[in-house]
Amino acid sequence: MTTLIIISVLPIVILYLGLYKVQKALLPVTVIGLLAALGAAVAQWGNNAVPIYHGMMLFNNFSIAFSVVSITSTILILLLSKGYFDRISNHIAEYYAIILFSLAGIIVMVSYHNLAMLFIGIEIMSVSLYILAGIRKKDFASNEAALKYFLMGAFSTGFLLFGITLIYGSSGSFDLDGIRDWVLTNPRNTDPLFYTGIMLVIVGLCFKVGAAPFHFWTPDVYEGSPSLITLFMSTVVKVAGIVAFLRLFSACFSTISSFWTPVLLTITIATLLIGNITALYQQSFKRMMAFSSISHAGYLLFAIVALGAASANSVLIYGAAYTVASIIAFGAFILVKQQTRSDSFEAFNGLGKTNPFLAFVLTISMLSLAGIPLTAGFIGKFFMFSGALAHYNTWLVIVAVVNAMISIFYYFRVIIAMYFRSAERIEVEVPAYYKFVLGFSAIATIVIGVYPAFISALI
Repeated sequence: MTTLIIISVLPIVILYLGLYKVQKALLPVTVIGLLAALGAAVAQWGNNAVPIYHGMMLFNNFSIAFSVVSITSTILILLLSKGYFDRISNHIAEYYAIILFSLAGIIVMVSYHNLAMLFIGIEIMSVSLYILAGIRKKDFASNEAALKYFLMGAFSTGFLLFGITLIYGSSGSFDLDGIRDWVLTNPRNTDPLFYTGIMLVIVGLCFKVGAAPFHFWTPDVYEGSPSLITLFMSTVVKVAGIVAFLRLFSACFSTISSFWTPVLLTITIATLLIGNITALYQQSFKRMMAFSSISHAGYLLFAIVALGAASANSVLIYGAAYTVASIIAFGAFILVKQQTRSDSFEAFNGLGKTNPFLAFVLTISMLSLAGIPLTAGFIGKFFMFSGALAHYNTWLVIVAVVNAMISIFYYFRVIIAMYFRSAERIEVEVPAYYKFVLGFSAIATIVIGVYPAFISALI
């Protein structure tokens, strides 16, 4: 609980620093505050957690592990923001504060024990993201992204809220334990409205994670938002949505999985196919990453389709692997775009000769996202596929393997551009803090890929 309090108070402190024009202190104070929140989370590890605030929140090892990943990822993303926000706005404090408010909603999403808190966490996160997507007020693409995200987000929230209402109307409880007990005592005579509520909740949560066919907002919003905000949305936010999804379905609906599994299985396959096939045709690196993030939502959904004891570990490993690889990809993209003013694949031409370090870490990122062995991405897919095979979802794994092969084509376009195509270019300047973040993320990608127990033992 201390973690959530720190992250909730920190943005208010940041706003006061911005009010008094203490710009140089914004990033250090933000990072120090997040490190304090991280320490508070780690200090709670292993405690015999019980629901608090009348059963509204539960800070157990599950929520602590995902809170640690979310906070660590946010620190790395914010370290990339030094100098970035200065170029696009005079109100830097607002960026940091709104990102932190969104992170507070994420902590609620991974720690809720009551459907009311799930809704509150999603709304805190979503409203913050609506603002961040359109924070460049003079940029038409940013305005369009914010409007699309807001309208579609409000629409999906209606589905989620209506689903929660129907579940409450049938079970008489918002509490996860209460809903689970009601399902167990009514295994065959479950109210049809209850099943309708589950379907509506699936629609609402699939929108939040960008799963097909509720993905249509994702490419335009990711492309129009500032690159660091896109990175935050496609990693920390997406993984938090999957965790919230997993927490609800594993706690309440596992015993009636025969009802909702076919629906979610269809959504998963559609997400993989649409994300990967559409990414093949993109000429913009940023838009390619947007469509590939849809496909990664499909891989993450494996843990819910094949719901079991290992699902939380699978999401933790895959989420961490996908996040660190994406941080490298977007960090390198930001530096290259600053020099070339282009977001096409050609912008990376010849990078291997002029910037060996940048090209090397970006290669690790692309290999991990493609699921090549000895990277974290391969281990993440291995855990997901193993879980699906354990539940006899052989066809799902076959479809996923084919899609993984498709993804190799568009991820390797970046590697080919860096090492096998030439261009007249000067060396891209890589600041020290970028070297730290990119180097740390690359090392984490290799360490998780070679020694997955480093992170899999957390839950």
